Amino acid sequence: MIRIMSGDNRSDRPIPWAVIPLFQALKPAERESLRPLVRIKAYEEGEVIFREGDPGAVFHFVLGGRVKVQKAAPDGRDVILEIMGAGDPVGALAAYEERDFPATAIALEATSLFSLPRQEFFAVIASNPLLARGLLAGLTRRMIELTRRLADRTARVEYRIARLMLTLADRVGRMEGGRLIVPVVLHRQEIADMVGTTQETAIRVMSRWSKDGVVETTDDGFVIPRRATLEAIPPVD
Repeated sequence: MIRIMSGDNRSDRPIPWAVIPLFQALKPAERESLRPLVRIKAYEEGEVIFREGDPGAVFHFVLGGRVKVQKAAPDGRDVILEIMGAGDPVGALAAYEERDFPATAIALEATSLFSLPRQEFFAVIASNPLLARGLLAGLTRRMIELTRRLADRTARVEYRIARLMLTLADRVGRMEGGRLIVPVVLHRQEIADMVGTTQETAIRVMSRWSKDGVVETTDDGFVIPRRATLEAIPPVD
């Protein structure tokens, strides 16, 4: 994981552009034009990156580590909305529209973020159609994903939990010994909140999957022995 000491924003440090898809297509000279704007900061586990209601004045991208985006529920609980990994934007829609962040972002572990101030970034985008297209494409993908997640709310619970596990696997999973490791610790209530079901239902599904060897729960997250099994779960009975 990329680690840069907290608050160390020196522009002479190498910038890992390739980690973020938005910047991969840029020419070296175009990347260098952004260098004076770039801020890279490290966050410790549990450290708040931004809070719900803070102004969306900065674009953030995850360089290394993981970030959870959560929102306070009416009953006072914090509901996890998303978990971001390397290359993912955090709060990009709010920054793009220059509105307050609708949720709070917190480092799940030691995490490094690449940030660009909105106003200055937009000034560069105005003269770089390639960068503008890349940003819009990224935001469009996020909107498509959010729309899909809303549509999934009408599917059976097993399908919704399977989609959650597969999404986490795609973002932060790794293969070890032929098994897919997802290093994200989620309590059953958090799983229930993320897919829109009850804690009891999430416990029942995860217990059955553990017994059948579909998804194994560990102290460090989850293990998916056979990804195809999750992918084969239908959205309806």
